[in-house]
Amino acid sequence: MKTIDLNIQDAVYFAEKEYEALKDKSVEALTTLEEGTGAGNDFLGWLDLPSKTPEALVDRINATAQRLRENCDYVVCVGIGGSYLGAKAVNYALADSFADFYAPQPKEPKVLYAGQNIGEDYLAELQKLLTGKKFGIVVISKSGTTTEPAIAFRLLKNQLEQQAGKDAAKNLIVAITDEKKGALRTMANEEGYETYVIPDNVGGRFSVLTPVGLLPIACAGHDIKKLLAGAKDMENTTLHPSPENPAQIYARLRNALYQSGKKIEILVNFDPKLHYVSEWWKQLYGESEGKDGKGIFPASVDFTTDLHSMGQWIQDGERTIFETVISVKKPALTHRIPMNASDLDGINYIADKRIDEVNKMAELGTKMAHVDGGVPNIKIELPELDEYSLGQLIYFFEKACGISGYMLGVNPFNQPGVEAYKKNMFKLLNKPGY
Repeated sequence: MKTIDLNIQDAVYFAEKEYEALKDKSVEALTTLEEGTGAGNDFLGWLDLPSKTPEALVDRINATAQRLRENCDYVVCVGIGGSYLGAKAVNYALADSFADFYAPQPKEPKVLYAGQNIGEDYLAELQKLLTGKKFGIVVISKSGTTTEPAIAFRLLKNQLEQQAGKDAAKNLIVAITDEKKGALRTMANEEGYETYVIPDNVGGRFSVLTPVGLLPIACAGHDIKKLLAGAKDMENTTLHPSPENPAQIYARLRNALYQSGKKIEILVNFDPKLHYVSEWWKQLYGESEGKDGKGIFPASVDFTTDLHSMGQWIQDGERTIFETVISVKKPALTHRIPMNASDLDGINYIADKRIDEVNKMAELGTKMAHVDGGVPNIKIELPELDEYSLGQLIYFFEKACGISGYMLGVNPFNQPGVEAYKKNMFKLLNKPGY
C-alpha cells in the first residue's frame, strides 16, 4: 500500500534555528505521549485503536450498517463536534460530489446530519424531507443531554415513531453512548435500542475510529476495514521517535513556526472533496491547543476557489501565517478539456489536458507565489482519495496533535473553555440549577 508523503522543504527554512532547537523536545513529547505520563493521560485510548479494535466489533458495525441500509432511504447521524465531524469528513471525501442531488437507491441510503446546530429552519426542513420517508437514526452522545443533539433526537425520535410505529422505530435507532451511565444509556436500555460504547478514554475529537465514526461511515457504504488498515499502518509508522517519523516532524515544525511568529495555520486543499476534512482538523487542533493563552489558530481554505477571495490576504497580508497543503496525487476519474475552433475563451492552449494537470499546475504556481511572498508551505500528499489514505491521514493528524500539544506545554486532551458559553446559555434559558 502507498503511504502519504510529508514534504517540509518549503517551510523549514523559515524557522531553521527554532526547528533545530526543538529536536529533543519533540522526542520528549512523543515519548510522553506513548508512555502515557503527560497531562490528560486518561484520554489516550485513541493511540492504539487501529491495532486493537476487535475484528468482531468491526463485523458487528458492518452488520448494523447493513440492516439500516436495507431498511432506510435516509440515515440521520445525530451528534455535534467530534460526534459527527470525523464521519462527515470521510463520507464527504468519498462520495460523488453531487450525491445529494440523486434520489436514494435501494440499499444505498443518504447519510444526513443533525444535532450539530440549533437552526430552527434546518431542523424543520430536515423533518419535512423525512416526512413519509423510510429513515433511521444513529444518535451519538456520551451523556444524552448535550443541548443540540438532544433537541434533534427528540424531534426525530418522535417523527420516526409516528411514521414507522414504536416497535419498528426501536430497530431503526442505534445509540452510541456511555457504557453504563447517562440519559441516552438509560433511554437505550429502556427502549431496547442497539447500542455501541464510546470508550471512556477517548475524547470526542479523537473518536472517528471508534463506533462514533465507523458506523455512520459504514452506513454510507464505505469500507471501514480499509480505513482502519490505513490508520494501523500510520500507527506503526509513528510509534517511535525518529527523524523519519512524519507526525513528529509535523508537530516539531509547526511549533518552530509558531515560535518564529507564525500564529495562524491555514489548511489548504486543492480538491473540494476534502472540505470537511478541514472542518474536522480545525476542531482537532483548535480544541486541543487553544488554551492557557496559547495555540496556533487553525483556519482553512478550499483552493483554487478561495484564491479568488482569500488569495490576496494570503499573498500580501500580515506575515503571521503558514500553510499546510493536502494534495491528492491521483484522482479517481479522468476528464479532459475539449478543443474549440473559435477559442473565444482563450483556453485552447490547455485543450486535451486532464483537468487535474491544470489543477496541479495551479497548486505548484500557488505554492511558489506564497513561498516567495513569505508564507511557509508544508505539503501532505495522499496517493489517492480512498479509505486507506484517509485512515492514514486521520491517524497522522491525531498523533501529531498529541505531540504538538505537549510541545506547546498544554493538556491536549481537555477543553475547559467549551463550557463557558453553555453556562451562560443555560442561565438565560432559566435551566434549573443555573
